[in-house]
Amino acid sequence: MIGLIEAGPARLAEVERHTATAPPVSGGELLAPLRPRSLRDFLTFERHLHNVFARLGRDISQEWYAVPGYYKGMPDTVIGPEMEIPWPAYSDHLDHELELAAIIGRPGRDISAERALDHVFGWTIWNDLSARDVQARELPLNMGPGKAKDWDGSNVLGPCIVTADEFDSAAAQMSVRINGETWGEANSSEMHHSFGTLIAYASQAQVLHPGEVLGSGTAPGGSGIELDRRLQPGDRIEMEIEGIGVLRNRVGSRQGR
Repeated sequence: MIGLIEAGPARLAEVERHTATAPPVSGGELLAPLRPRSLRDFLTFERHLHNVFARLGRDISQEWYAVPGYYKGMPDTVIGPEMEIPWPAYSDHLDHELELAAIIGRPGRDISAERALDHVFGWTIWNDLSARDVQARELPLNMGPGKAKDWDGSNVLGPCIVTADEFDSAAAQMSVRINGETWGEANSSEMHHSFGTLIAYASQAQVLHPGEVLGSGTAPGGSGIELDRRLQPGDRIEMEIEGIGVLRNRVGSRQGR
């Protein structure tokens, strides 16, 4: 997929012409739509932070309003739709996080926020999983998340990539359901920092390459920690973003238990 993205619009159009007349694939299985070159995950929804910090007795820092900060995830942790989510043996508290993700299609450095979306190839859904008990131990170190985020299968992308010309990232309805029950709903218009701002910030003095992924951060209501609710082994997670589709996965049993 990264090779196709790098090849540019003409190659994509050629592929679309061929697939339009190709016979359907019988028994096909959707995997993760790409193995990203990199994962950058931002924190852009103020209401999500309010929901979490209200439970912790904390206030949002003024720096958050000025700086679109992010952490980097590991591309090798990515799995796709319908795959079982591994529960790492070192955690007792697994949580989901609903995010909208942009995939870079055209390289660029020092990209302006006004032209940033011109560099986006397409969009997908990102379930950025967290081991919350581990996260609580790591955050005071001021080093960013480590094992709270990184294990095999801790990042889910899918169910597909919708190309930039077919999706409006500015006002997409987002929701998450656990075992058929809606736990949260939001809209991408609630982002305090826009995707243009995120791309501009990440590209300062650094080239962004095709196949790099930038996440919106957790949408309001998009995680269990906001509701004081926990995932359990066997739970069915469905994340839906209007215009992209539904990303479905089941939570596996606790490893080593």
